[in-house]
Amino acid sequence: MTSLARGLAVLRCFADEQRPMTIAQGSRLTGLSRPAVKRCLHTLVQLGYATQDGVHYALRPKVLALGYAYLSSSTIAMRSQPLLDRLRDELHESCSLGVLEEDEVYYVARAEVSRIMSIALRVGSRLPLYCTSMGRVLLAGQDRPGQEAYLRRTDLAALTPKTETHPSNLIALFDHVADEGYAIVDQELEVGLRSIAVPVMNRGRVVAALNIGTQAARVTAAELRSRFLPALRRVARDLGAMTLD
Repeated sequence: MTSLARGLAVLRCFADEQRPMTIAQGSRLTGLSRPAVKRCLHTLVQLGYATQDGVHYALRPKVLALGYAYLSSSTIAMRSQPLLDRLRDELHESCSLGVLEEDEVYYVARAEVSRIMSIALRVGSRLPLYCTSMGRVLLAGQDRPGQEAYLRRTDLAALTPKTETHPSNLIALFDHVADEGYAIVDQELEVGLRSIAVPVMNRGRVVAALNIGTQAARVTAAELRSRFLPALRRVARDLGAMTLD
């Protein structure tokens, strides 16, 4: 089903661009030829998933049904949202639940407070594993061959001056996270952003990561450990005790 694979690749480009897209942009993002991208976009328009305005293409509301199909059928997404809402109200900070998918953290649930950050995070957002607190928790739950294979195939870019990119140092960090049961990432993803994450365990394995992200100017790393970590662990235990099939 090569045509289906190409169509899905083009569809995902809209999330990366976050604005109307041209055929040339779709070709650059997917690596497909322009004629192939044009055929995919034409099909999406004909099926009502996209609209065309001159050379630009944009998604239509109908595409929301695709994402909602996951959210409405995912046990972990449905059951975690009320817990995240209560955690946000308790700590007055944004909190999120993420899972490991295609070498990235995929956000499957989120409860926000009204604070300004340059990174706009929402359900469906994707972030790197190596430089995020949820990513390190998820990687810490992998075996050593899996961790090493991930590091070999990943572009370990320094997103800020604090980003750790050396593979051996990252392996040591994964071990530390596994031993301590949490990860703190201090301004490695974005300057001014500090976060803490814990694993959600179910049937002896890490199935997700739960985190809180804060502004570094307001919350110290010590406060993340003393005030936020106990609450995160409590919610992670409650969620992990549920049936998450």
